[in-house]
Amino acid sequence: MATAAASIGGRPQAPERILNPYRWIILIGLVTAAVMEVLDTTVVNVALPQMMGNLGATTDEIGWVSTGYILSNVVVLPMTAWLSHRFGRRRYLAGSIILFITASFFCGMSRTLLELVLWRVVQGAGGAALLSTAQATLFEIFSVKEMPIVQALFGVGMISAPTVAPALGGWITDNYSWPWVFFINVPIGLISVSIVLSFLDDSIYTRSTDVIDYIGIILLTVGLISLQYVLEEGLRWDWFEDPTITKLSWLSVVTLSLWVWWELSPRNKHPVVDLHVLRSNSLRMGILLMTALGTSLYGGTFLYPMFVQQVLHFTAIETGMALLPGGIVSGLGMLLCGRLLNKKNPVDPRRLIAFGVLMTVLGMWQLSHLTSQSGQWDAQAALMIRGCGLGFLFLPITMAAFSNLRGSDIAQGSSLLNLSRQLGGSFGIAILNTYVVHMSSYHRSYLVGYLTSASQLYSSRLHAITRFFELKGYSTPSASAVAHLFVNNGVNVQAATLAYNEGFLLVGVLMALVAPAILFLRRGTRPGDGPGQAAN
Repeated sequence: MATAAASIGGRPQAPERILNPYRWIILIGLVTAAVMEVLDTTVVNVALPQMMGNLGATTDEIGWVSTGYILSNVVVLPMTAWLSHRFGRRRYLAGSIILFITASFFCGMSRTLLELVLWRVVQGAGGAALLSTAQATLFEIFSVKEMPIVQALFGVGMISAPTVAPALGGWITDNYSWPWVFFINVPIGLISVSIVLSFLDDSIYTRSTDVIDYIGIILLTVGLISLQYVLEEGLRWDWFEDPTITKLSWLSVVTLSLWVWWELSPRNKHPVVDLHVLRSNSLRMGILLMTALGTSLYGGTFLYPMFVQQVLHFTAIETGMALLPGGIVSGLGMLLCGRLLNKKNPVDPRRLIAFGVLMTVLGMWQLSHLTSQSGQWDAQAALMIRGCGLGFLFLPITMAAFSNLRGSDIAQGSSLLNLSRQLGGSFGIAILNTYVVHMSSYHRSYLVGYLTSASQLYSSRLHAITRFFELKGYSTPSASAVAHLFVNNGVNVQAATLAYNEGFLLVGVLMALVAPAILFLRRGTRPGDGPGQAAN
């Protein structure tokens, strides 16, 4: 084991260690855990209607099955680096996996909504380490030369899982029952925790954390829970027209502002989240790009099922199968990125990011041109282009964002980068959902303005439809009433189509707007080779 220590940017670095000979086996365990966590963020959405029937819950109540998970996950994510130092990386990772699969089992065993939501909260807390701590661990146990392909394999699950989840959830729900959405985590998690306990060591960068930053933990928890609740429930309660949403919005602003001040304060010697890591310009730009990636990934995955089921009348299985090719393309794009970054003369990550942004914008532009007459292939082609773009974003953004971080800073950067992706998805879904609802009403009002007796085209069309139903055996009054309903439904479909089109386009515009951040990233991955470059 090497004993030489380096000092980069004035911060002492721990000595390097020999590469873990079991690192590829550890990779399997960490990738498995990460995929399991990402899947559970969205896979349950398909099963929610069946849960409503079994548990006797309303639409508003069943939403907490997803909301509870995301709330706890978002709160714990930024604290994963501190928790890893507090308990040791090996114990923290293994404990998080055990907590996740235990909660998964009890989710499946739940017979009341309260039980299910409670265990989903526990599950979300356990799942946070399966993303950031796992990702940071890979930076330590693999060499710099191996890192592109390793992060590509890790990223395949991160990006492909949200698009595969609807198909998997629909298949499990249709062929078995909703508890199996959770039960499948148990054997997968047991394999993962066995690998972690058997082959993973604690980090050489672990720092003593005897002092607990209670003020920081409380401010962060209150701020993020308030923010996430506002994003999840704002539309349902008409946003700032509701006093609770307004109060929680102000609470999140105040507590998170105080939290940033306290974490950067010289008086706080042991911050729960070391925000000084944000002095890295590449990390700041990477967080901005990753936030947009989260919006595109989760926002697009949210909009598409709603559009095809409401407008094109796809079933849950058809919706999932339409998303599947895009997820496969994302995975292939990620692996290709790994190869390109792993060459003797690697491709500049900024070029890959620029290509990914271009393809994502093109995919969203094509989705914005779907009509009420579009078929499954029309949607799949656009989703595959979008999937290609997403596949070229995750890995190069990660590598560029961490390009000038060392040692334990990688763990902190990983927690913030994963948090930005998750919050980007939450903001994206909240904004897009609100936008589609309001624009549907706007377009309906605009279209109805043309449906007057003064319009000869409308009058002749209505007369033709009425005549059609009369020939089907309806009386004249009944045929007239059905014809009006037929026209009204057509207006609703067209209004919804226009709103969804604009929602897809909005995501593409967002990606284009953040593209200039690419220019502020460092050209390549971290210089040098050898283990011990980063840790958790």
